[in-house]
Amino acid sequence: MSTHAYPVNSRNEHLYLVKFLIMSVVSFFIGTVHGLLQVIPSVRAWLDSIGSPYGGPGHMIDPLAHAHINLVGGVTILGMAVTYYMLPKITGKHIHSHRMAEHSFWWTAIGVSCFYTALLIFGFIEGNLWLTDPSQVPAVHRFYGPVISVTATILAVGFWVYLANVMLTLKDIYKTPSR
Repeated sequence: MSTHAYPVNSRNEHLYLVKFLIMSVVSFFIGTVHGLLQVIPSVRAWLDSIGSPYGGPGHMIDPLAHAHINLVGGVTILGMAVTYYMLPKITGKHIHSHRMAEHSFWWTAIGVSCFYTALLIFGFIEGNLWLTDPSQVPAVHRFYGPVISVTATILAVGFWVYLANVMLTLKDIYKTPSR
C-alpha cells in the first residue's frame, strides 16, 4: 500500500501530471515540425530517393519516426495523464502507486525520445550512404537492430508499468468492501 501526501481529489494531488502534458505538447510540436519539414519539395525528393515511405532508410524517417513521436510521445503520454487524472475522480480512490506513475512517465518519455532519435539518425546516415556508397549501408545497419531493440524495450517498460499501475488500481477498487 502506498502513502499519499494529498487527499483524493485535492488540487495538488495531480501536479505530477504536468510533466505528462508538457511531454505531450513537446512531442506534438516536434512531430508537427517534422511533418512540415518532410513535405518541403527538396526534403520530400530526398526522402523519396532513399525509399520513403515504402522501405529503405527513408522509411525510418517517414513514417516511422514521425508516427512514433506523434502517436507515442503525443497521444499515448497524454492518454496516460488522462487515465491517471480521471481514475481517481471516477472511483474516489487513489492511483495504486504514484511511484509507478512516475516510472511509467520516465520510461515512456525516455524510450520514445531515444526511439525517435535513433530512427532519425539511422535514417539520415543510411540514407546518405544509400545515395553515395550503398555498399556501406549493411555496416551501419548492423547497429540498427540492437539500438532499436534497447530503445523499444525502454519504451515497453513504460507501457507495462502504466498498465500494471492501472490494473492494480482497478484491483484495489474492487477488493475494497462496499458499504
